[in-house]
Amino acid sequence: MSRLHDGQKPFFHFGGHLRKILPSGFRTPAKFRTLLQNFEESLDRRLQNLKPKNRSDVLNISWMTQAIESLSETHNDVKSLITNLQFPSSDWDESWMDSYLNDSLKLLDVCISLSSEVSRLDQGQLLLQYAIHLLNVSDGHPPSDQRFRARDSISEWLQQVGPKGSNPVTPRSAKLEHCLDILRELVNTLYAPKIKTSARGRILLRAMYGVKVQTIFVCGVFVAAFSRSAKALVELQVPEKFLWSSTFMDVQNDINSEIRRLFGEGSLTVLKDVEAVDGRARELLALTENASEAFSSEDAEMLKNCVTELKEKVENFAQGLDLLSKQVDGFFQVVLQGRDALLCNLRVSSEQPK
Repeated sequence: MSRLHDGQKPFFHFGGHLRKILPSGFRTPAKFRTLLQNFEESLDRRLQNLKPKNRSDVLNISWMTQAIESLSETHNDVKSLITNLQFPSSDWDESWMDSYLNDSLKLLDVCISLSSEVSRLDQGQLLLQYAIHLLNVSDGHPPSDQRFRARDSISEWLQQVGPKGSNPVTPRSAKLEHCLDILRELVNTLYAPKIKTSARGRILLRAMYGVKVQTIFVCGVFVAAFSRSAKALVELQVPEKFLWSSTFMDVQNDINSEIRRLFGEGSLTVLKDVEAVDGRARELLALTENASEAFSSEDAEMLKNCVTELKEKVENFAQGLDLLSKQVDGFFQVVLQGRDALLCNLRVSSEQPK
């Protein structure tokens, strides 16, 4: 049975199941093969774009934004494929519909949890912006009361992102723990729907497998990043018969290996943007520790430079979070619209005369 990584690298062998999806010698009309090939080529290109060029690309806000946008595009591709196959929901196997509706409901829960984590980080950077405002004075000598308040604001940010060197084995919140359960269920039901014998059905099932694999991978990486735990990382073995298999395996290996390396070294978080901001915030905190003491000209110059550097990093961080938040919300809408479209088609089909 498929399972999440729990300390030993799992191996998933799904060859038998996939032979049922598209068995050897199964004849598919040319127009359907073309639709499937276009879908898989698009998925392969998206996965190639997620392959990090170097370690610094794993895992930053920019990569996360691109990953969730890519996932939305693949989900939209499946909806387009259903339309192009002229495969109405009324012809779906009942188990397919149940599986799709259940999975989409779980994904909506995941989106809500991820959106909550992005909001938490956004609220945290507001604390730093407030500290920067208090310390960003023209003469470089902020009053002691302002340094006190700035110190408290920075300390609150540091408490939010966690103690330096922490590497918790459990997620930060019950919502993220629930996401772990959802990922387990998605892995274990990767091949749950019954196989329909029609050519359209087999094409659709193969495409649904692709979008589900990408969804499990991306969501697993997101949960690992926000929970500061490698428990959510999934190791899937995709058979070579899929056009996008090799690319996916490379991306999965590169991303998961680097995340495990970072956690193994005791990193605060795998989010590079948080690490960059956190480092400058700690420097600024050290400069404000003795807030009641008078500042020398040298101290004031150091403070001014540190505030300037932190301000730039926080601004970039805030802009990145805003883009990521929009993409997570967009993915939520894509999943919701796909679910609503299926339910609408089912209502229309049930109202038509038999």
